[in-house]
Amino acid sequence: MYIVTGGAGFIGSAMIWKLNRMGIDDILVVDDLASTDKWKNLVNLKFSDYLHKDQFLKFMAEGDDPFGTQAVIHMGACSSTTELDADYLMENNLRYTQVLCRFALKNSVRFLNASSAATYGNGEQGFSDDHAGLERLKPLNMYGYSKHLFDLWAARAGVLNSIACLKFFNVFGPNEYHKADMMSVICKAHKQIGQTGGMRLFKSYRPQYPDGGQMRDFVYIKDCVDILWWLLENPQVNGVFNVGTGIARTWNDLALSVFSAMGKTPDISYIEMPEAIRDKYQYRTQADMSKLCAAGYTAPLTSLEDAARDYVTGYLDKDDPYLDSRNV
Repeated sequence: MYIVTGGAGFIGSAMIWKLNRMGIDDILVVDDLASTDKWKNLVNLKFSDYLHKDQFLKFMAEGDDPFGTQAVIHMGACSSTTELDADYLMENNLRYTQVLCRFALKNSVRFLNASSAATYGNGEQGFSDDHAGLERLKPLNMYGYSKHLFDLWAARAGVLNSIACLKFFNVFGPNEYHKADMMSVICKAHKQIGQTGGMRLFKSYRPQYPDGGQMRDFVYIKDCVDILWWLLENPQVNGVFNVGTGIARTWNDLALSVFSAMGKTPDISYIEMPEAIRDKYQYRTQADMSKLCAAGYTAPLTSLEDAARDYVTGYLDKDDPYLDSRNV
């Protein structure tokens, strides 16, 4: 059985879609559905069972494997970069992940874990996933810090040669519709452009970056799950790995790609950035993908323009993207 935590969430449900496409449906979905709409991400997917994460954690804490597990794909942490409850993040992003990691190692089970590019902070230390640089990283928010703490714990515990931690950069694509403020800008832009004909971006407060010229490594969800699948097929590949395209693009580039995919004339305006996030804002991210490539990953990555076109025309333009028969 494959266990996917956060299985109803964005990356988790996309990974179940990938497993289904590879002929696998013996899957345990672990999540906390509560009263959100993310259950809709599961409607078109095939899986064996569902467990609430609290019940699942009790099984994991006991250490034995009642599931006959082949792999734990842990995408089930809090992904909100604006979450301020540090105790919650410590429990949900650090301790929960440690418990699952110990379970996987004890039972010789493949363990893939979602880290984050937020661990790189303002980027002054670069974006290399070399283990030697872990100690130097200074995340800008508590979310990034909670992810960084697990990476550090795994390194200090000497287990990074037995697990894979994926530092996802700016992921976008189908199945993120439940994420509210944490949806990708592409998803928000599609709605904004459809309603108003225009798109708003944050102004820049650094002279080296024009308004809308702040840069991100935007990576399509379909590429992310291809990388996850490759790591499942190559259990000898372990450590911390960046998951991006290796190319930094501007927010203006992203906006233009959405206008183009929607067949609309570009109309971009710039608004003030909230003061609460100005000193925590990343002006540039760009994944160093050389380590993953050196490990043997050779599949091409989707360009921003092609990914935006696929996302907009294949999903966002639908009356209800959840009901698209392809799901992802």
